[in-house]
Amino acid sequence: MADYPRTFNMATFGLITEGPTDYIVIQNILYGYFNTFDIVINKLHPEELKDASNKHRVENDAGWYAVFDYCQRIEFKQSFQSNDYMIIQIDTDVSEEKHYDVPKMENSLELSPEQLIEKVIGKFKYLIGEEFYTKYRNKIIFAISVHSTECWLLPLYYTDNKKSKTKNCLNTLNQALRKREKFTIDAKNPEYYESISKKYWKNKVLMQHYQENPSLKVFIEEVEKRKIVIDEDDF
Repeated sequence: MADYPRTFNMATFGLITEGPTDYIVIQNILYGYFNTFDIVINKLHPEELKDASNKHRVENDAGWYAVFDYCQRIEFKQSFQSNDYMIIQIDTDVSEEKHYDVPKMENSLELSPEQLIEKVIGKFKYLIGEEFYTKYRNKIIFAISVHSTECWLLPLYYTDNKKSKTKNCLNTLNQALRKREKFTIDAKNPEYYESISKKYWKNKVLMQHYQENPSLKVFIEEVEKRKIVIDEDDF
């Protein structure tokens, strides 16, 4: 990995996520991390709805299986030509299901979030192909959410050990939302996810909280390793 900063007037990120709400959360985290909206985030998967005939497309094409499938397509490889970095998001809540095949236990012990993330990355390396992955590894940033991106939002609402939870995060988050925001996100309403996660637009808020949830911490640290500098002198 390069040990020097890469400076961009406007960096481009290709974003592959399980669903639209995951895209929203990561997009807002990136805005906060770079402390600017002068980055280009291209939604590669699931694709934007293009017309009324495709109104069910996002729902049907979303999910962990579709993320794995997309990363094996020619479109995935071609997208590296038009994006400076590729961010790949997937949840680990059902990692033990068939075709995902990443166990949460090893030698009768539960894997730590960091260990589980490494195993999921190993799965992606295999699916992408070792040769292609090795060539582009500096451009690939994994956003492995243990066990869901809702867990990444808990530090915004909790100051006790709930902010570091990896299990049952949706219910835990909804308990706080019901009291403070007067809504819940059971229905995966994108507007609600936007309202919550845009709190991370403030760099100070993100940097204060990201270390409080283990897999969010890993993601931010992976972004930091790229030493990306956004040059706003021309804006």
